[in-house]
Amino acid sequence: MSIAAEILYWHEIDSPVGRLLLAGDGESLIQVCFQSGPRPLRPPGGWIDDAAPLRAAIAQLGEYFAGSRRAFDLPLAPRGTEFQRRVWRALTAIPYGKTVSYGELARRIGKPSASRAVGLANGANPLPIIVPCHRVIGADGSLTGFGGGLPIKRKLLALEGATGEDDDDPQGAFKWAAAPQPASAR
Repeated sequence: MSIAAEILYWHEIDSPVGRLLLAGDGESLIQVCFQSGPRPLRPPGGWIDDAAPLRAAIAQLGEYFAGSRRAFDLPLAPRGTEFQRRVWRALTAIPYGKTVSYGELARRIGKPSASRAVGLANGANPLPIIVPCHRVIGADGSLTGFGGGLPIKRKLLALEGATGEDDDDPQGAFKWAAAPQPASAR
């Protein structure tokens, strides 16, 4: 059955990173969209605005933003190619509060020369936050592209207290050059 012929449910929620639109088929979560980001989703006419089928996702996202949840336990049904789904599965193995580079992620899926393809698959992730694509950074430690925009990526990493993959570096493995300094650091 195609996505257009399915009954899909959607609902928008407020979050510390702006409005999020969640969509699912009544059993699995299919999509999370940053409504304040560069590409908000306008639900097609056949989709049904109903929070009930998305209750578990709404609750777990609330726990995540409150700092009491580090991993999600939801049925997921992201739509993508086999390669994309492989990358997305690998994203779920990046621990809360840690980051990895695109190259490292490519190595983890057994395709060490495919960091660019991994980056494209990461960018196509339909379930950001739940499938933590925000935990992937540039090889030089810089924060790179993110579907919700770099300010949201920065907020998610800050929420998690992300330290990078190098536990020996107390400053973390990524660079915050574009982030404003907290008032306490001035």
